[in-house]
Amino acid sequence: MKIITKTFQELTTTELYQILQLRSEVFVVEQDCVYQDIDGKDEKALHVMGTKKGVIVAYTRMFRPGDYFKNPSIGRVVVAKEERKYGYGKVIMQASIDEMSKRFPKNTIELSAQTYLLKFYNGLGFVAQGEEYLEDGIPHVRMVKKIEKPAS
Repeated sequence: MKIITKTFQELTTTELYQILQLRSEVFVVEQDCVYQDIDGKDEKALHVMGTKKGVIVAYTRMFRPGDYFKNPSIGRVVVAKEERKYGYGKVIMQASIDEMSKRFPKNTIELSAQTYLLKFYNGLGFVAQGEEYLEDGIPHVRMVKKIEKPAS
C-alpha cells in the first residue's frame, strides 16, 4: 500500500470521490449509521490516503490544533472491508501519527474513537480520557497520545 498525504486543494476529483465513497461504504452503509459525513471540515484537513493500484483502500483526515479539537487530531479512520486483513488500519494510523509528529512536534494528538476500537488505538499508544459518549448513535471515547519528538 502506498501512502499519500494531500491538502484538500491538492486532491483530484477522483481522489475526493474515492474518499467520500469509502467513508460512505463503511460509516453509513456497513455501520448502518445515518449521519452527515460531508461536514464542511474536509477543506481544513490534511488527507492521508493508502492506495493500491490507484484505488484508495485506507484513509484518515488530520487537523491542525484548533481546527477540530484543541489539539492536533486524526479522524475518519477507515479501511475498506476487503482490505482489513492486511493490517492497513495500523499502517495508515502510523503514517498519520508520523506526519503529525513532523508537523506538530511536542504536542498531543487527539481523536474520538469508536469504543470497540479501544484496544486497536491503545496498541498505537493512545490512552482513553474521560467517559464514553454517543456520537451519531455510536459509543465513542476521547483518546490522546503525546508526541515526544518528531519522527525521523
